[in-house]
Amino acid sequence: MTMRWVLALFILLRLLPGATAETLTVGSKPYGESYLLAEMIAVLLEDRAYTVERRHGLGGSAITFAALNSGEIDLYPEYSGTITSVLLASPGLDGAQLDAALADQDLSFATRFGFENNYALVVPRALKEERRLETISDLRAAGDLRLGFSYEFMNREDGWPALQAQYGLEQQPIALEHALAYRALDRGRLDVTDAYTTDGDLALYELGFLDDDLELFPSYEAGILARTDLPADTRKILDELRGILDEPTMQRLNQRISSEGEEPAAVAAEFLEGRGLIAPVAKGSSRTGRIARNTLVHLRLTTTALGLACIVAIPLALLVSRAPQAARTVQYLAGLIQTIPALALLALFIPLLGLGEVTAILALFLYSLLPVLRNTLTGLFSVDPLLKEVATGMGLTAAQQTLRIELPLAMPMILAGIRTAAVISIGTATLAAFVGAGGLGQPIITGLSLNDNRLILEGAVPAAALAVVVEFLFEALERRLVPVHLRVR
Repeated sequence: MTMRWVLALFILLRLLPGATAETLTVGSKPYGESYLLAEMIAVLLEDRAYTVERRHGLGGSAITFAALNSGEIDLYPEYSGTITSVLLASPGLDGAQLDAALADQDLSFATRFGFENNYALVVPRALKEERRLETISDLRAAGDLRLGFSYEFMNREDGWPALQAQYGLEQQPIALEHALAYRALDRGRLDVTDAYTTDGDLALYELGFLDDDLELFPSYEAGILARTDLPADTRKILDELRGILDEPTMQRLNQRISSEGEEPAAVAAEFLEGRGLIAPVAKGSSRTGRIARNTLVHLRLTTTALGLACIVAIPLALLVSRAPQAARTVQYLAGLIQTIPALALLALFIPLLGLGEVTAILALFLYSLLPVLRNTLTGLFSVDPLLKEVATGMGLTAAQQTLRIELPLAMPMILAGIRTAAVISIGTATLAAFVGAGGLGQPIITGLSLNDNRLILEGAVPAAALAVVVEFLFEALERRLVPVHLRVR
């Protein structure tokens, strides 16, 4: 009965009204240029009195595209080559064919920024000169070189599988985050990686391109992939971004973010202001306000999930505590959930619940079940059987025994379980940003993507502080509710 109530609550949350007609949701993928272009879109729309919800760093192309198709986001920056080769699995589509294929899905790719950001392979310039590497084909005779590619490139149809097949490469590359690859090259731990031709760090790390001599990679023209049900005036506003960027300009803007540590929103606003597209934006850091907002979202995610876990786990433990086999089965199932990686669990829920807080809360709820359930059962099983016999002899019913004897005696273990679940939730909730739920994971993911330690600390430090505060709060609660001789040491 309790589980039915929880499922009903999740369905109700999912059916609650969302954004108003004047609200648009702008998404992005988890790397600097996508953040920057998404901020240009968002800042321009906000200047024209739209309310904009940002869902940055949603994951790879497939997840972001699925969010667009499902209506979780309304638009995001994308590239023509990615659309044809990966999202539509139809490489070679020309402009008219691409427009027709997208129209069948009620999507459009009408606004083009004016530049291409193509895939390329890069090596340190010193190594390029030393080994006389000019083309990707030259890698066939350089089998000792160490290759490392981003996770998405390793699995994309237009990435490593196609590269290996077309060029006949026999190396076995490793997979790593794109933001870490350049540092690995700089420290001599890698020799070759994938890059984007407008990356801001290419000059900083002194990297040189290998010519795509077999013309594997398609053209990656940057533009706005949007739903066709956007209001007509919105499309007119977005058209103001048409052709405003070229490759050198995009590379300079990317460098300001990746190398100089500027925030994408500030760089986007300054660029649009300089082009006369928006009114002057008030300068000043909003870091404190952003930390406060992210912390509140983080608290909402964790407390909701923890509350639901307590509502389900404690009554369930009471129900099965008098049937040892059932108790073992329930604990086994709860433990099985813990073995699923958090990101995999979030990905599994996206088709069912979409992106956002509900998906994150459900995942956190499932991860919180085991500590609360196991500790509650441990506390109940540790009650002296003699006390139960005495209670029965006194004429107490099973319900009275539970409320007056078993639960009070099990309370120290129950509180310890809730305390453990709370700390686990605070840490795991940082991954909620991958499904657009925000929280303190947002600056961490953004910082990893932009190689910005300040942003990483902006999320990591408050998350650690929350965990410490929770520990102190539960210690205070234990001192208030539990006699000294019963407290868990």
